[in-house]
Amino acid sequence: MTNEKIIPIAAGETDAANQTSCNDAEPFALMVLGDSMAPEFNEGEIIIIEPGPRIIAGSYVLAFHNEEYIFRQLIQTGADWCLHALNDNYPDVPVADLSVIRGIITQKSRPGRRNASKIYIG
Repeated sequence: MTNEKIIPIAAGETDAANQTSCNDAEPFALMVLGDSMAPEFNEGEIIIIEPGPRIIAGSYVLAFHNEEYIFRQLIQTGADWCLHALNDNYPDVPVADLSVIRGIITQKSRPGRRNASKIYIG
């Protein structure tokens, strides 16, 4: 169990995060809570998740693992995959395949700071 939780920031967005098939889902926003992805992603920042894009190694992803959603970087070592926290205080989470991935993070921003956003291209 991780100390980090991700919560929807707009009413009705929960359904997008809970879908088992992401192909037809709309992008949705979540707020980062916790420090597992610091320093790149800090608590309180808003991330935009795109459920449909192609997943590649190195992407920041939203995954469903052990009955909870976690936000990590997808790392590939040979034929193996893991969900990697940027903060060294959190362990890597091995995954059997990419079916746990629910979407990739395409953008982040800090609420109230118009110029404090960053786009991630997969």
